[in-house]
Amino acid sequence: MGLSGLDLAVVVAYAIGIFALAQWVSRDKAGHQKDTSDYFLASKSLPWWAIGTSLIAANISAEQIVGMAGSGYAVGLAIASYEWMAALTLLIVGKYFLPIFLRNEIYTMPQFLEQRYGPSIRTLMAVFWLALYIFVNLTSIIWLGSIAVNQVAGVDQDVALIGLGVFALLYQIKGGLKAVALTDIVQVTLLVMGGLIVSGLTLNEIGGDRGVLAGFGVLADRVPEKFDMILSPDNPFYKDLPGLSVLIGGMWIANLSYWGFNQYIIQRALAAKNLAEAQKGVVFAAYLKLLMPVIIVLPGIAAVVLAPDLAKPDQAYPTMMRYLPSGLLGLVFSALVAAIIASTASKINSIATIFTLDLYAKARGLPTRAEDRRGADIRAASEKHLVLVGRIAAAAAIGIAILAARPLIGQSDQAFQFIQEFSGFFTPGITVIFLLGLFWKRASEPGAIAAAVASVVLSYLFRQFAPDIPFMNRMGLVFLISLALAIAISLARPAGAEANRIRTDDVGFGTPMGFNIASIGVVLILIALYATWW
Repeated sequence: MGLSGLDLAVVVAYAIGIFALAQWVSRDKAGHQKDTSDYFLASKSLPWWAIGTSLIAANISAEQIVGMAGSGYAVGLAIASYEWMAALTLLIVGKYFLPIFLRNEIYTMPQFLEQRYGPSIRTLMAVFWLALYIFVNLTSIIWLGSIAVNQVAGVDQDVALIGLGVFALLYQIKGGLKAVALTDIVQVTLLVMGGLIVSGLTLNEIGGDRGVLAGFGVLADRVPEKFDMILSPDNPFYKDLPGLSVLIGGMWIANLSYWGFNQYIIQRALAAKNLAEAQKGVVFAAYLKLLMPVIIVLPGIAAVVLAPDLAKPDQAYPTMMRYLPSGLLGLVFSALVAAIIASTASKINSIATIFTLDLYAKARGLPTRAEDRRGADIRAASEKHLVLVGRIAAAAAIGIAILAARPLIGQSDQAFQFIQEFSGFFTPGITVIFLLGLFWKRASEPGAIAAAVASVVLSYLFRQFAPDIPFMNRMGLVFLISLALAIAISLARPAGAEANRIRTDDVGFGTPMGFNIASIGVVLILIALYATWW
């Protein structure tokens, strides 16, 4: 499969346009030099629409489009729970987490941990997140993206791998988070439009050119087993999505950690103009999440009928793109590339943020404007130096990811499930640390560190000696044990009053009427979806 001249023209126009837009929004006012707040937090000026679209653009990339469509091909609609339950999670993040983070002017998750617990856990978790982001997340994004580019455009996969990484780096290296967030409205528009086109054309093909609804009906009749949202224990993929655990079990642990305490996701909300804008942004993102299975999972299920003999599930989405006519193929391919580039650029910027502000600046004893809002004693030379360090860190991160992608991700049939499985080792401990830090004043640094270590050790032991326990149930069990351990050690080794510098006494959790109405809408839609496809 390859691109026609018209398709190539569309792709080139997208690449030039989005790169030019990124550079335009990255420009500085006359006489102003970028500081760490500008580069890593977009000058704390993001509006709600930029926050909402940027949350989705950071999340939906190759690992979602290619990987989740592959899981749709293998598992069915049940994989959509990751998207639909995320919508509910975003409402919780907006109502209960963001008020505390923004009140305390948090700019990175490791910084929150230091202010709440102490410096040791900040360094420990900063190193952990850098390793996770580079060797798991960033590698998977560009690897799965290169698969799609190879299968759709016929470009050599290694060339595609390098090209995607380098373009994403250059796209954001000048402007930082602002370049990423303020162009994501274009990226997400392309993504949604392209995904709807793929779903529409494949369903129309299944329905014998009788329209999308007819095609959906035929698909549901041909493969009814792919439309079970809650899998029974006899389902071959029960270990991946163990029944009710997606609603009341371990999936909550994964979602709270990902959407609430994940730097490259929450960083967009931390860069909001104010709390109201941040909350509007996460509600907007929640509605977009409800739409994602239609444009990602549905093409994977359609491939079961249209291409039943694929060698690997991750080939499902690129294969469905073959039904697109010339011109539309270029547009949808641009949407796929847009998602890959946006998510890669987001990840690169967050890696640079954590390395520069949580490790390098702390080790060198350099103050940053992002941390010190007064800025009176901050030397311009120090700020300029830290921005340069951030750019170097970004380049180093993508270089490492390009080299590591094939050996780390290349052997996985379902890359999305690989990411969830690996991340599940650490997720329970992270969720314990932050939930206790936010809502239990007696939590101490020894208890938090114990939870982090126990999460990894227990997850490994469960996997080695109880491999039949579904990983989502394992996350739930490890969470409960780590929580009990953190509480016990915190009570045994309490922290001094000076250790907790997070203010919550003047934080209110009341939300505007608009937020509440929109939240009720999300809940009602979720009830309808699960009632229909239970």
